[in-house]
Amino acid sequence: MIFLKYDRFIYTIYNSLFSPPSMGLVIESDTTNETTENQYHKGVRKLCERGITNVPEKYILPEAERPCLGNVLENSSLKLPVIDFSQLLGPNRSNALSSLAKACQEYGVFQLINHGIEGDVIGRMIDVSKRFFDLPFEERSKYMSKDIHSPVRCGTSFNQNNDQVFCWRDFLKLTCHPLSEVLPFWPSSPADLREAVVNFSKNTKFLYLMLMEAILESLGLLENNRDDDKEKDGYSKEFEDGSQLVVVNCYPPCPEPELTLGLPPHSDYGLLTLLLQDEVEGLQIHHQGKWVTVEPIPCSFVVNVGDHLEILSNGRYKSVLHRVFVNSSKSRISIASLHSLAFNTTVKPSPKLVDKANPKLYKDTDLSTFLHHIASSQHKNKNFLESRKFTSS
Repeated sequence: MIFLKYDRFIYTIYNSLFSPPSMGLVIESDTTNETTENQYHKGVRKLCERGITNVPEKYILPEAERPCLGNVLENSSLKLPVIDFSQLLGPNRSNALSSLAKACQEYGVFQLINHGIEGDVIGRMIDVSKRFFDLPFEERSKYMSKDIHSPVRCGTSFNQNNDQVFCWRDFLKLTCHPLSEVLPFWPSSPADLREAVVNFSKNTKFLYLMLMEAILESLGLLENNRDDDKEKDGYSKEFEDGSQLVVVNCYPPCPEPELTLGLPPHSDYGLLTLLLQDEVEGLQIHHQGKWVTVEPIPCSFVVNVGDHLEILSNGRYKSVLHRVFVNSSKSRISIASLHSLAFNTTVKPSPKLVDKANPKLYKDTDLSTFLHHIASSQHKNKNFLESRKFTSS
């Protein structure tokens, strides 16, 4: 079996490391005695509400890590692959699978159109996300909890527990599985937030399952024309029981965007991430040594290959290194639906993709190994994935 079960305690450790910090310890009333550090933990929106004309030192990256226009490829020079989801459902499926495989091999990311999710579902999700971050700080701060089991968290930066330099980003994270258990804990304001996120999460979960089936078929791990495929049923069960996290990102206007980033270069740890963007540019992928801006296509999704999928495919499909830049004039909203296995699982390369000509490239990887890496070193770029590769003698 590819997926091995681990004890439930790993889930608790995972949350303790990846939850925002104990915000209840830093949320204070506005007094003259409040420390500058505490102000930063309240988020970028709160900082901007006080009126700033320069980026505070806490957000200024070392010069070598700042967004550099000389290392950015113009949009006109490179177009990301576009996958028409409707083609995967019709007689041209084989051609669509070939395009999907090429995108995952060469880019690790693609734009998905004609995916079947209604425009109203997408529009309401973007709208309610904007209105959440427009709420008074006192309302948003209710969800800045120190409870590591909380299914809802508000926070800032990338990993504010460990970040030496903060990112120009606030977020709302909503655990979406199982919905019946987590829904009562989600924000009750705006009044339509829960309904909008439920519709969005159900639609993206279904889309994710369909995409994973196509990806496994493109890898030769499944046969679509077999109704009695027990292996397919096994995969489906693993994916259906897997985790889903909806992350709403808010990137306020920045007075000096050349000094900081909304998110630093990183890859996603899971299988697939489905990202919905508003009309404001900000997402960049690293391709052939250059940073490439992903031009938003209305009502489309940007689909990122995650580290888990790179390992499962034994390196055939590559997780994408990406970052987010900010601008001085417009706020930007994006909503990521991150999909992975259940928290108590591990992954290794599929035996079907390993032979003498294609040796196993990755060590068996479990969450405890990942957590140890995060606790002992800074998670940066794709350094965890690199640590899981076998080194040639």
